[in-house]
Amino acid sequence: MILVTGGAGFIGANFVLDWLAQCDEPVVNLDKLTYAGNLENLASLKGDARHVFVQGDIGDAELVGRLLTQYRPRALINFAAESHVDRSIHGPEDFIQTNIVGTFHLLEAVRAYWGGLQGAEREAFRFLHVSTDEVYGSLGPGDAAFTETHRVEPNSPYSASKAASDHLVRAYHHTYGLPVLTTNCSNNYGPFHFPEKLIPLMIVNALAGKPLPVYGDGMQIRDWLYVKDHCSAIRRVLEGGRLGEIYNVGGWNEKPNIEIVNTVCALLDELRPRADGQPYASQISYVKDRPGHDRRYAIDARKLERELGWKPAETFESGIRKTVMWYLAHADWVEHVQSGAYREWVGLQYASPSA
Repeated sequence: MILVTGGAGFIGANFVLDWLAQCDEPVVNLDKLTYAGNLENLASLKGDARHVFVQGDIGDAELVGRLLTQYRPRALINFAAESHVDRSIHGPEDFIQTNIVGTFHLLEAVRAYWGGLQGAEREAFRFLHVSTDEVYGSLGPGDAAFTETHRVEPNSPYSASKAASDHLVRAYHHTYGLPVLTTNCSNNYGPFHFPEKLIPLMIVNALAGKPLPVYGDGMQIRDWLYVKDHCSAIRRVLEGGRLGEIYNVGGWNEKPNIEIVNTVCALLDELRPRADGQPYASQISYVKDRPGHDRRYAIDARKLERELGWKPAETFESGIRKTVMWYLAHADWVEHVQSGAYREWVGLQYASPSA
C-alpha cells in the first residue's frame, strides 16, 4: 500500500492512474479537492478496490495520522501543493499555508508514524516529496542548466513556498533521519492539465475562438516534460533513489513560450481546422508580462539517468501531439472544469494588453 497526497490534481492523478496500470499495489489517495483537484480525473477508477479516496488536507495532522495508522503504507508520495505562479502573486497566503505549513504538519505526522515502525517496515519506508525547478530561480541565456547543487533562488511566492517545503523535507532527514527523497521537475504537460496553464489554455481558447494570451514577448524559455514521463521518473526514484537525495526530472526540451503556442496552433490547424480556414495563430494576443517573470528554466537530469537509468520516453513532438489529441477527445472534461470562478480568474489575469 502507498499513500498519495494531492492525487486528484494534474500530476498526482496521472501518477495514480499510471501506478495502478503498472501494478496492483493499492493506493490511498488524500486530496483536499480545491479548484484544481478534480475527481473526474480518476473516473476510470470508480469501483476499483485498489484505489481508496479520502477528501482532506495534508495540514490535518490528525487525519493523516489516522490514515497512516489504518493503512500502514510503505511509502508516501507528496504531490499536494498550490502550484500556479500567477495565483500566488494575487494571493500568496494559500501557498504559504499549503506548501509550507501543510508540509510541516504532514512531515510531523509521518515522523510519528515512521518512529513507531519496526524492523523491515521501518527500513523500507520512504517519503517522496515532489517539487519544482522554479525553486532554483531564473537562468541567463548562456547559463548551464539547473543541477541538484544549484543555489536556491526562488522569485515568486509560489516558488519560495516550494523551496521552503524542500528545506523542511531535507531538515527532517538530517535532524530526525526520516527516509526522504525529493524530485524537482520542469514544466509538465499532458492529460488532465487544468486550463489555466499555458498549453491547455491555448488549446481551449483556440477552439473557443478566443484570444491566445502570450506574456510579454513570449520568449520566456522552459524545459517541457510529458507528465507520464514524470510519473515514471517518480516511480524509479521511489524504487532506487538514495535517501536524502534530490533528483532533477526534465524532458530535455528547452523551448520559448511563443514556440509552444505556435506548435499548438499548427497541430490544431491540422487536427481541427477553423471553419473559416484561417490559422489559429491569428488569435495570438500579446499581453503585459507578469511581475517578476523568470526568463529561463532548464533542467540537467543527468544525475537521474546516471544513478537510476531514467530517460524520458517522449520527445516534445510526440508528447504535444498526444496532449492536443487528448483535449480534442475530452471536450466534456474541459467543459466541466471551466467553472465561473475559473473564467473570472482568466479574465482578471490576462486583462491587460502589452504596451
